[in-house]
This record gives sequence, C-alpha cells and structure tokens, in this order.
Amino acid sequence: MLPERTSEFRLIETFRSAIGSTPHVLTGIGDDTAVVAASDGLILLAADMLLEGVHFDLATATPFQIGRKTLAVNLSDVAAMAGRPKYALVSLALPRQLHEQRDSNFAEQLFEGLHLLADEFETVIVGGDTNSWDGPLVINVAITGEVPAGNAITRSGAQAGDWIFVTGSLGGSIAGRHLDFTPRVSEALILREVCQLNSMIDVSDGLVADLYHILEESHVGAILDGSAIPISEAAAAINDDRSPLEHALGDGEDFELLFTVSPKDGKALVANNPLPIPLSHIGEIAAGDSCRLRAESGKEIALPRLGWSHEVGQC
Repeated sequence: MLPERTSEFRLIETFRSAIGSTPHVLTGIGDDTAVVAASDGLILLAADMLLEGVHFDLATATPFQIGRKTLAVNLSDVAAMAGRPKYALVSLALPRQLHEQRDSNFAEQLFEGLHLLADEFETVIVGGDTNSWDGPLVINVAITGEVPAGNAITRSGAQAGDWIFVTGSLGGSIAGRHLDFTPRVSEALILREVCQLNSMIDVSDGLVADLYHILEESHVGAILDGSAIPISEAAAAINDDRSPLEHALGDGEDFELLFTVSPKDGKALVANNPLPIPLSHIGEIAAGDSCRLRAESGKEIALPRLGWSHEVGQC
C-alpha cells in the first residue's frame, strides 16, 4: 500500500476531484503540465498575482471572496481583449500560521470561490502549485483565452475622432465591489459583434490611468466630458477630501471596459445600447498627446496620471 498523501497533495486531490474532466483537457491537474487541445484562432495568455494587504484583507474578506476575485481579475483581462476564457492555472502560497487564525477549511473555501466563477464563465482550472511559508497569503492565476484571428482588441488602435465609452459606473470599489465584481466577458463579446472596437482595456488601475495606457500605445490624446463620467453610488457616498468625480476618475479596481469606436459606431451605441448594463459616452480621442477634462462650464483642464500604481523601485 502506498503511504498516505501529505496535506499538500491531499489538497491538490480535493481540487482535482472537484473539477472533474473536460473533453478538451487531455491532461489536467496531476502532471507536470496541462495538455489542452487547441482550436483555430489566437490564444490569449495572462497572469495576475494578488497579495494579502494589497488586494484583499483577511480581516474583512472571506476566503470565498478572495478566491473569486483572484480569478475574476484574470477573466477581466481576457474580456479586455474581447476573448473567451478557456483554462486557468492557480498557484497558492498559504501562510503557515493561517490555521491558527482561521478555520481549517480556508483553502477549500478559497477554491470554492475560484471554482464557481470558473464554471460560470466556462473556464477550466487545469493545474497550478501550492506552497506554505511564513509570509502573507499570495495567490497567482495564469489564464488562457481564445479569440478569432484578427479579432483581438489591443490598446494601440485608438484613432483621433474616436468616441470613448465605458461600461457600468466608476469609483468607490474599495467599499466592497472590488471583491464581488462581475468580469465583463459577455459584454465584450457582444460589443465585438455589434461594432468595430478600435481599442479596449479593463479599468483596473483607475479610469484616467488606464486611459493613459491607450493614449500612449495609440500615440493620441483625449478629452473627457466631466459631466458624462458615470459615478457609482459608492463613490458618491464617500466623505473625504476628494469629490465623487475625482473618485470615479482615479479609484482603481472597477474592472469595467474602457474602449473606443468610430463616431458612426458610437452614435449607434448611444441610440441602442446592446448591453444589459449601462454604457456611457465619456469623451473623444484627439490628435496630440494631452489628456484633458472638460468641465460643465466648458473649461478644459489637464488631467494628471491619476490611479493606482505599484511602487517597484527605479529602473
């Protein structure tokens, strides 16, 4: 008889049993790599690492929410390319002291959050890695997706004259939405079908910060209409030294879609929103390299690079 598995491999086997089999996964959890059958088109690859104390707080977030968010941010990246998510690899660094702070089912509850969201978006968890250490909880997800050849939407296609749109509402996600948001995968696929998307990004670092990514990659500028920015109820309820508009412009982790289309397609979207969620025309792409905000008075002010950025040293 083989010796009983260690706790690490018992945990892996729990995940493996929960996932089961999928036709396109030739070899899943349990070998050195996953083997999946490729289809025609382009393969999308992305990865995100979430850290305790930065992306979530163990004192306020449940294990289920933490697991769900870890996959959700990756699904949002695939949505930003107008792709369909397919497979995911999950790596956990679990604190050794965790069992002293939380119940023994922490890892299983975390995985449940991952697994249920994966099922909702037809994404298969095919492997990963688990470790324990004396540091905080760290979770990394690497994801693959598919998009037909020639249909991946990048940040570099914005053109002067394009209309700028954003889905949903913005700001105040720290109040709770950053743990429970819905990745805009379905909405991106609808948009890909009904219009020509010139550029797109998900709003993870903040509206202005992510708009700057599009502007830099596309070598253009922009003018935003301050009165058209969709401000969330959470942002409007915050009582601090920033206005609700400033929160909508600069708060991170909204995970909405920010994209540009031609004026013709923009008018069609305004006339008939094809999405089940709000869609706002918030400005235009302009020639040059400046990003400005137009106030209700008509006055334009330069927008600084608002939003979140990890400080990773000088280079």
